[in-house]
Amino acid sequence: MKPSRNRACIAAASLALLTLAAVSGLARAANWAQWRGPHRNGISSENGLLKKWPADGPKLVWQVDDLGDGYSTPAVVGDRIYLLGSRGLEDEFVQCLSAADGKPIWERRIGKVGNPDQRPPYPGARSTPTVDGDALYALGSDGDLARLDAKTGDIAWQKNLRNDFGGKPGVWAYSESPLVDGDVVIATPGGDEATIVGLNKSTGELVWKSAIPEMEAAYASAVKADVAGRTQCIQFLSKGLVGVDAASGDLLWQYGHTAQGSMANIPTPVVNGDLIYSASGKGGGGLVKIVASGDKFAAEEVYFEPQLPRAIGGSVLVGEHLYGASSDSLMCVEFATGEVVWRDRSIGAAGICYANGMLYLHGENGEVALVAATPAEYREAGKFTPPNTPDRGKSKAWAYPVVADGKLYIFDWGTLWCFDVKEE
Repeated sequence: MKPSRNRACIAAASLALLTLAAVSGLARAANWAQWRGPHRNGISSENGLLKKWPADGPKLVWQVDDLGDGYSTPAVVGDRIYLLGSRGLEDEFVQCLSAADGKPIWERRIGKVGNPDQRPPYPGARSTPTVDGDALYALGSDGDLARLDAKTGDIAWQKNLRNDFGGKPGVWAYSESPLVDGDVVIATPGGDEATIVGLNKSTGELVWKSAIPEMEAAYASAVKADVAGRTQCIQFLSKGLVGVDAASGDLLWQYGHTAQGSMANIPTPVVNGDLIYSASGKGGGGLVKIVASGDKFAAEEVYFEPQLPRAIGGSVLVGEHLYGASSDSLMCVEFATGEVVWRDRSIGAAGICYANGMLYLHGENGEVALVAATPAEYREAGKFTPPNTPDRGKSKAWAYPVVADGKLYIFDWGTLWCFDVKEE
């Protein structure tokens, strides 16, 4: 082969690989395969989305009702949507829908509703399924953890966090969404001898367990991150934030100030380098820095403030600023210092995610809003109430918004809406 022709072939092959990588990257960006998106931080990498909505909201693509009670946030992968639902107190199930029209593809019961006599009474499905290749992992509110075939819904294995690991859920039952880390799926039974467990994702067999004294399960979902030179699983338990070694489950550090003795430890921790923000609905919000000294780790408090973002809907970190809600207002906070930059009550407590420079909010009252993610000011770019909102009784709209493949998905007590939010 002549050198010039050889170079041309190499260039063509390189271009093809770059194109394939770009297409693959777009495909990955379009998926929302687990709780809070690709990195469990509420951030979508999608672009080309509307910066302002019409007065009555973006275009409704479809609406599907009767999907079961609860607060499950959907996972979206390719042309399929996965979420949990419940009917009555005996049936909690995983379901798969078509992303094109919302029509059902399959449904599989995994257990019953957990803690049906809870007070205040908010029984119902809570978790988001985690899709990992051709497998799906789901946790029911009574502790039923299952691996299912994502295409058919067939159950490969199933464990119960109460029965198999001595689990102790909070008053409002299990709410965690499973975390997949390589060959391991991580869940939080909250038991004396198995507070957090890592299971072989193919077989369900125990790989490691972490026993953390006097710590039961709360309602947050764990995140994996490299912190202070160690790959850690970070979780918010009944009495505080903890970090365990992701490979062994060994407890590395713990911090209890944000818990304030409350069981309303719900939002997923926000991790940025060695800094971790956590918040409790009954306590407040605070930042810690994880410091390593040899093989020892410590959580050093940077700040704590009762009125920082602490609502069930969580927070997102965009640049140097944290956006999240308290019980009655949306806030922009300087992440490093905890200083409140602005606060606005137009939307109130809400679930939140970020995409293309904008915050997507699903208010506990059912309203949906679009707000610019800027520390300059509160700048609303649209707000509406989805049509035919269901009667959820005394419950609230606690499912988070999801942005995937140019669509906005909103779930509220058995009804799922799909809106087109792509730019024209």
